[in-house]
Amino acid sequence: MAKPVIAIVGRPNVGKSTLFNKLTGQRISIVDDTPGVTRDRIYGEVEWLGRTATLIDTGGIEPYSDDIILSQMRRQAQLAIETADVTILVTDIRSGLVATDMEVAQMLQKSGKPVVLCVNKCDKIGEPEADFYEFYNLGLGEPIQVSSVHGHGTGDLLDEVFALIPESDYVDEESEIISVAVIGKPNVGKSSLINRVTGQERSIVSNIAGTTRDSIDTSVENSHGKYTFIDTAGIRRKNKIDNAIEKYSILRAKMAIERCDVCVIMIDAEEGPTEQDTKIAGMAHEAGKGCIIAVNKWDAIEKDDKTMNEFRKQIDLDFGFMSYAPTLFISAKTGQRIDRLFELINYVANTNAMRIRTGVLNELLAEATVRVQPPSDKGRRLKIYYVTQPSTKPPTFVFFCNNAELFHFSYQRYLENRIRETFGLEGTPIRIIVRERGDKD
Repeated sequence: MAKPVIAIVGRPNVGKSTLFNKLTGQRISIVDDTPGVTRDRIYGEVEWLGRTATLIDTGGIEPYSDDIILSQMRRQAQLAIETADVTILVTDIRSGLVATDMEVAQMLQKSGKPVVLCVNKCDKIGEPEADFYEFYNLGLGEPIQVSSVHGHGTGDLLDEVFALIPESDYVDEESEIISVAVIGKPNVGKSSLINRVTGQERSIVSNIAGTTRDSIDTSVENSHGKYTFIDTAGIRRKNKIDNAIEKYSILRAKMAIERCDVCVIMIDAEEGPTEQDTKIAGMAHEAGKGCIIAVNKWDAIEKDDKTMNEFRKQIDLDFGFMSYAPTLFISAKTGQRIDRLFELINYVANTNAMRIRTGVLNELLAEATVRVQPPSDKGRRLKIYYVTQPSTKPPTFVFFCNNAELFHFSYQRYLENRIRETFGLEGTPIRIIVRERGDKD
């Protein structure tokens, strides 16, 4: 059976993300006093007394707002409620019971799903404040006092939640899941791509730059395999970052790069590659991740038989430091070449994790040094004794030689290219480490 799902909902600024982070034991959701920081559904895992469940954090629900972002946040919360086995309604004792709490409670009652009422920000231990009892008026049963900041009452909350979830024979499936981070500038179509590959409104899509703030994990399973797609906030130039929330968002995007297997670097076809695109790609390259350059909005471009080749030449010029990365022209809006994107993700994930036997590597080294002699300087010639691969992700090769200073960058590049050509290492950076080995060794 699938893992049970628990959704955290409520009006803005009642402490849903703080509670989510406390229950998951990780700082996954961005927490700030500004209402509306959380916009999309954020997923995590909660464990309690030997049982686990998927926990969903949602944006604040404003039932009657016509604002584009707020209405889509409401839609995201509704989707979370529909998929949840149990819903936690979070309220705030400091502001007391308000009309929006009543409206959200009515929405939950109509869903027919079990609901646990959480009265948050009860930071004092002991008897509840007088205002606590007015939350019985929501008609959702006995409220539970919680302090999401200090953790008071979270055990009682989880006891109540898991009591409403039947014991199941859930077993975590052992499978190879490829983690894919979708990165790029604001408004290049990252969230649209996530929605396309999932077939649902997984992320809020808007022309407003900065709509996505958290890094959002989405599980995808199809004929190509199993994946976790991470939708990240658009990364802008430092001088364009004007508030703390955006700084947190970019930090989350960088963390997403660190924990993924493959980075899909999205470029806007209408704008073309920019300096900021190369800086973002450089983050993935430095992290040693498998990389794919996806040129989005290709459907919106007026094309002739030379357009694609000219665009490729520009990418080759601007992204010369990662010439290993394949380029794919896609449309998240129409689905153009999305199947091919999955094929590339699988291929790049495999090459990034490829391990080559030492014997095979040294056969290649012997052939390469015969074809092109190692460099020499003032009568001293570079001798490469052997090569081995100590690690993957990215493939890392250690060359043992007589003098590291003689191992020029140009010769390292030559050997790297020979390894790439022989073993088909497309889409992944390669690390080369040079070590000196004395005659006695």
